[in-house]
Amino acid sequence: MKSLSPLFKRIFILALGIFCFAAFGTIGLMWSEGLNFLDALWYSMMTLTTVGFEVPQNFSDEGKIITIFLMLFGVGAVLYGLTALALEFFSGNFFAEYKNRKTNSKMKNLDNHIIICGFGRNGRQAARKLILHKKPFVVVDVKGLENRDDEFGNETIFIQGNAIEDEVLMRAGVMKASGLIACLPSDADNLFIVISAKQLNKKIKIVSRASNSNTVGKLKSAGAENVIMPDKIGGEHMASLLVTPDLAEFLDSIVLEGTKNINLLEVHTDSLNPKFIDKKIEDLKIFPQTGCKIIGYKNEDGSYSINPDESTIMQKKCCLIILGKPEQIENLKNFIYD
Repeated sequence: MKSLSPLFKRIFILALGIFCFAAFGTIGLMWSEGLNFLDALWYSMMTLTTVGFEVPQNFSDEGKIITIFLMLFGVGAVLYGLTALALEFFSGNFFAEYKNRKTNSKMKNLDNHIIICGFGRNGRQAARKLILHKKPFVVVDVKGLENRDDEFGNETIFIQGNAIEDEVLMRAGVMKASGLIACLPSDADNLFIVISAKQLNKKIKIVSRASNSNTVGKLKSAGAENVIMPDKIGGEHMASLLVTPDLAEFLDSIVLEGTKNINLLEVHTDSLNPKFIDKKIEDLKIFPQTGCKIIGYKNEDGSYSINPDESTIMQKKCCLIILGKPEQIENLKNFIYD
């Protein structure tokens, strides 16, 4: 019973009540009237459903007492049970329970995923990018499946609920998630999500949205690794399109949604064959093998080297930023990870 949902517990109790009264009437009439099982069940169910029946000849006093008991107590209980079961079915609770169980089944196999809290404009943009990079993710939103459309098909997992609640984050698999995107309209809600997520999973990486510059520091202090202000980025980008239009459009074609292909890839040195650690970048032979070019190198201390020299020694916990055509990026993935 502990593993059953509240809906199935209610159904089980209602069905058990109906069964008990039907069983009592059937066994009682078999004993008092000497009826076979089918006839006894037939008379019991006609009594419990108020259909009624012609009283058999020589109906015993014991049979009359059993029938009176069924009419006084069983009829109301059975009719209530049948009505309640019908309401559960026609109200859509069965379908909702099916969707919840299907979601929970998907969640069991999910690991190292991203949680998107809020599915407005920012949340949808994040989802599109994650789909492009084939990164598994879960959407947490108060509207749940109402936000699903053709763009985000049946494979996208939606959890209905408020992400500021620990229980909802737990349902979204926060303990196994590698990252979380907090993009609710309220900075206070995003701050609460960051605090809750970090308490539940200290290793999770969090990117949060902020509307007010005064909350950026608070969000970072709470545990967000990155804080994005969409209005600020949008204004800077509009200015760039006027000041350096060709450069801005070129960068858009590489990293933004203007293209449906991946042109940039980050490769962490820890994911490489251990033999390449403490070796030069040129030892990877990425350009001769794939045509891709290494345009950046992130050191362990977080500093970046633009267009690093091929004599750069690769260390642990560092990252290579690689540029290439979509087909070259695919070849690179096969070359590095296969």
